[in-house]
Amino acid sequence: MMKPGLQLRVGQHLALTPQLQQSIRLLQLSTLELSQEIEQALADNPMLERVDDPLDSAVRLAPNGGLESAGHDSGQAQASAEPAPADSGSGSENRDEADPYAGGDSSAYAEEWPTAGTRGSSDRDDEADYPQLAGSAPSLRDHLGDQLAGTLASSRDRALVTLLIDELDDDGYLPTPCEEILASLPAELEIDEGELAAALRLLQSFDPVGVGARDLRESLLLQLEAIEHECPDGHESVELARAIVSGHLDALAAKDFKRLRRALKCTDEALRDAHRLILSLDPRPGARFSSQTADYVVPDVVVRRLEGQWVATLNPAVMPRLRVNDVYADVLRKNRGINGDLSGHLQEARWLIKNVQQRFETIQRVSQAIVDRQRAFFSHGEIGMRPLVLREIADILDLHESTVSRVTTQKFMLTPHGIFELKYFFGSHVATDSGGAASSTAIRALIKQLINAEDTKHPLSDSQIAKLLGEQGFVVARRTVAKYRESMRIAPVSQRKVL
Repeated sequence: MMKPGLQLRVGQHLALTPQLQQSIRLLQLSTLELSQEIEQALADNPMLERVDDPLDSAVRLAPNGGLESAGHDSGQAQASAEPAPADSGSGSENRDEADPYAGGDSSAYAEEWPTAGTRGSSDRDDEADYPQLAGSAPSLRDHLGDQLAGTLASSRDRALVTLLIDELDDDGYLPTPCEEILASLPAELEIDEGELAAALRLLQSFDPVGVGARDLRESLLLQLEAIEHECPDGHESVELARAIVSGHLDALAAKDFKRLRRALKCTDEALRDAHRLILSLDPRPGARFSSQTADYVVPDVVVRRLEGQWVATLNPAVMPRLRVNDVYADVLRKNRGINGDLSGHLQEARWLIKNVQQRFETIQRVSQAIVDRQRAFFSHGEIGMRPLVLREIADILDLHESTVSRVTTQKFMLTPHGIFELKYFFGSHVATDSGGAASSTAIRALIKQLINAEDTKHPLSDSQIAKLLGEQGFVVARRTVAKYRESMRIAPVSQRKVL
């Protein structure tokens, strides 16, 4: 039978205080997630406020009926909210240490990290200031509807064409079979296949040419038909292109020109002209009417060349300017212990301000360390990338490897060669014949460079690329070349060959 007892053990462990947990969590957040976190904190904590309030520059109606800037009054309110010169006799320069309820020093973070400058009013225009006034491009449905309104079709035919327009996808194709569309219509309308087919032919006569097709082959054939009507002189090339599209698209996609010549019994010149004509067609006729907008990444760090050195600086546009509300802090300082909730909010606000500042300082340190190790990349591009692992940066900055991993995830750097995630600068290495190592990113850049400079009539195979890399001192297997080529979405040698 076991008896209860006491044991004393001595050991070291890291206590994850709430402040440390918050610091770790903020470090791994992206810029958007950090912004959402701060907005939530501003809504929950009355002791926390931001200096860069978007309403500060708002224009409002003054009591006398005129217009005034809200920023002017808010500035006066801020000035009047400053604590009066100390009646208690404590020095203002040591308030933070002497008095936990003082809030004046918390605005130092806001002053140290200014926001980006705003554009002058002289180069503004109506559409920039009021985006709702900017005209929007018509959608594919609107574009087709306008053309339908200009036809002499009956109301019944217009209804059928409108139904077909609603079935089109973003590329202008009709993915739903006509049989399914016909089956979905009420039986009392008595619409037959011929009537629906006539409505589809009317739709396919609209701009953009190729719209309303059931597949790629039909869309290309519609475009070739339009070209034949517009340019009757190129009848032979159109006929050959039509034959290729009708029955040999697979061979064309594989660039099997020998098979195409045998099947079509044509010369190289005629096949070249037909191929060029097919390449001029639009495989996605409705895509230019798509209303989808591109997603933009706001960089956390900007790299510039200053006095011959590459320097990483934080982007002020993504850095919030926070401070403790001086009015509430002054109330707590004068009435200590009266409101325990506000005291807790004050401590949380101070923690958040400090942890946000520490987050950006860590991002800047890691970014500068990356820049120092990858100077050749910033000067020469991808071909100058050197091997780099997280531990190398962690050892340089005396940080834990997991901290570097958090900093480099979903944080972006603006460079002369584009915007890259910080993790982009880390990667595997390839051995060199001198016993050194080269970055896999640099090897990819070399492969791309060799392929771009190849003779398109006699493109380089993966084995030939591996041999050329070996002549430059890089030990790369053919399988590795193929893997890197596929990762860059470069077609194999058989599909890169042209006539």
